[in-house]
Amino acid sequence: MAFLGVIIVGIAIAVGISMFSSGTVQANKDAIINDLNNLAANAYQYRIRPTTMGGGGGGYTGYAIPTKLASNENAAYTAGSVSATSITFTGTSSQGYGTVVAVLDSTGKLGTFSGTLYTQ
Repeated sequence: MAFLGVIIVGIAIAVGISMFSSGTVQANKDAIINDLNNLAANAYQYRIRPTTMGGGGGGYTGYAIPTKLASNENAAYTAGSVSATSITFTGTSSQGYGTVVAVLDSTGKLGTFSGTLYTQ
């Protein structure tokens, strides 16, 4: 009877560790997506700001991620493809879980998410 109790406790511990691990990955993914939304807002502000005030004058061309937003405890962020109408951002998990890629369109919305960490 005691042997059965040890097996049940062992299984419960394994399930608990598995659930905690998947929760950690999900929390990191959510944090990266939140940071990408903040980057998108920053880039859109650049886009709508006149060039005379240091903005893009209606386009994303010339946008660079500010140093303070380029990395944090969640991930490191890069702006890949930058054009007048869109930017592709990539967040690479600082915890080694993978990447989240998001495309910012001309309306200021992150329309497409993908990457090794982003699965639906």
